[in-house]
Amino acid sequence: MTIDINLLAWREARREKHTRRFYAVMLLLLIIGIALGGVVAHVYQRALAIQEQRNAHIATHIERFDHEIAEAERYVQKVEQLSQQLTQFQRLFDERVQTPQLFNALASSLTEGVTYRRLERQAHQISVSAVADNERQVSEQLRRLAEMPGLGVPLLSEVSSGQDGGSVFHFEVTQTGQRSASVDGGGSP
Repeated sequence: MTIDINLLAWREARREKHTRRFYAVMLLLLIIGIALGGVVAHVYQRALAIQEQRNAHIATHIERFDHEIAEAERYVQKVEQLSQQLTQFQRLFDERVQTPQLFNALASSLTEGVTYRRLERQAHQISVSAVADNERQVSEQLRRLAEMPGLGVPLLSEVSSGQDGGSVFHFEVTQTGQRSASVDGGGSP
């Protein structure tokens, strides 16, 4: 007696069960992969959005700082202009003080018989033309000018005879710019 067992149906059912299980696992892995891909994409999108916000924030600060730098440069230019004006005012003030000092020094050193004809000043260099009755008065005048505080040693450049028999002489002297105690802010304490 032989029993014939047909395993074909059982194998077929088993193969179909494995195939369904395989497709179910593949579908499950596909769903997990899509979900995982979606999560990763969402994380990257979120990170990108956060970085774009940071970039926008930094760009806003850069614009503000550029504006502040431009404003600071304008202030620096204004300070430089004011510094130049202050320097010019100081120079004018010094000239205002030095001019009377110069005339006082020239007047107090004037030797009898000497007359100043022309006086020209460029910065601290003074060019003078004068007339004297004789050459002794010329040398006396130059000696007295050299002794005056606030004036340097005069340099005689020319001596010639005048029309009325006197001596016409030209000299240059440097004003050293000494200020009086009252101009500097008072005398010593």
